[in-house]
Amino acid sequence: MPESQLTFKEMCAKFDVTPRTLRYYEYIELLSPERDGRSRYYGPREVARLTLILRGRRWGFALEEIRQWLEIYEEEGTEAQMRNWVEMADQKLEELERQRAQLEKAMKELRDTRDEVARNFTS
Repeated sequence: MPESQLTFKEMCAKFDVTPRTLRYYEYIELLSPERDGRSRYYGPREVARLTLILRGRRWGFALEEIRQWLEIYEEEGTEAQMRNWVEMADQKLEELERQRAQLEKAMKELRDTRDEVARNFTS
């Protein structure tokens, strides 16, 4: 195994993911490690892909959105992928802004109701 490759266990440890998560990403073909019998080896490409997958998940992207974005790189290259990324990020930011506004409204309503109940209960 070349030094630039990680084993299955090393990949899980490096990214703090469960074996089940890593196997699932392979199953849905987001990752394609090299295989030697039952052993899996992850090179720089797979490390980079998992980094992007986990970032995308943290930012709220669905796995299918991430897959489509990764495929753009494979089919059209970096420039097309980056243009698409900007569009996706803009859409996600708009969605998060809407969610934040809804959350702030719900929190205000909850505080107001709590305060009203507290005033009535302690009076």
